[in-house]
Amino acid sequence: MYEILIVGGGPAGLTAAIYAARAGKHVAVLERGSTGGQIISAPLVENYPGIPSVSGTELARQMTEQACTFGAEIVYTEAVGLEKTPTGFRVLCMDGVREAKAVILATGAAHRSLGLAAEDALTGCGVSYCAVCDGAFYEGLDVAVVGGGDTAVQDALLLVNTCRSVTLIHRRDAFRASAMLVSRAEKQENIRLLRSRTVQRLIRSEDALQGVELLHTETGQTERLNVDGLFIAVGQTPQSAPFQEAVAVENGYYLAGEDTKTSLPGVFAAGDGRKKQVRQLTTAVSDGAAAALAACRYLEEQGQSE
Repeated sequence: MYEILIVGGGPAGLTAAIYAARAGKHVAVLERGSTGGQIISAPLVENYPGIPSVSGTELARQMTEQACTFGAEIVYTEAVGLEKTPTGFRVLCMDGVREAKAVILATGAAHRSLGLAAEDALTGCGVSYCAVCDGAFYEGLDVAVVGGGDTAVQDALLLVNTCRSVTLIHRRDAFRASAMLVSRAEKQENIRLLRSRTVQRLIRSEDALQGVELLHTETGQTERLNVDGLFIAVGQTPQSAPFQEAVAVENGYYLAGEDTKTSLPGVFAAGDGRKKQVRQLTTAVSDGAAAALAACRYLEEQGQSE
């Protein structure tokens, strides 16, 4: 039996593993794919303190190596359920069952895509899902943002500070974002709002985005919009489905405060899958550290630490 099982090997999960393993706990990280989570799709990470520039893949490799150096195990399997037992918890996996005295859910959230051909291929080469992360790469260039909620409009207002022009594209005739945000965007000279449009096709030149083809949902007419970057802000999907019967969630996000405690004592939530305002690499690692320390305290209080 492990002392702490961590479900998810993204930045939050790996940070939790580093902290828990350094505290001398018997720890394993359950990861269904590649460790690193969403950062492995980032060509460059430039907003992580102390590291001016690093590829997402390299940062993920270093985090994984650091966790293993302190004794954490990385187990490549998919967790599909969680059960409480008299001695702790059973994590149901595709290849069997693993038991632990405490569990950290760091399952993350996946960005919703538009489902377009070449979208995956152009991610990091003109297509982005994070204006905060990648906006600086498009300084002085023309970009577009897709989405109609607060996040999309906030992204446009952020990008307008560095980009030459920003086109905000929404499929409906009215934005879902707050009226205040929409009003602010409308007052910006270099933000153009295009309503009743959907992105039908990405126009590319080899490995770079050149523009998008738009469809007017009311007239059926198509038009080309030349842009250097496309920021997709159509929401995220928390990866919490296997655990929603075990712990409380809201809209799929784990209900846990800054102390990372879920509704089930002994189970903690960290990273983008936790209900919170800001989802960034730095907040994910912060959650991971908090969850690991909270889990260690829980074990000490239960008298279960080895």
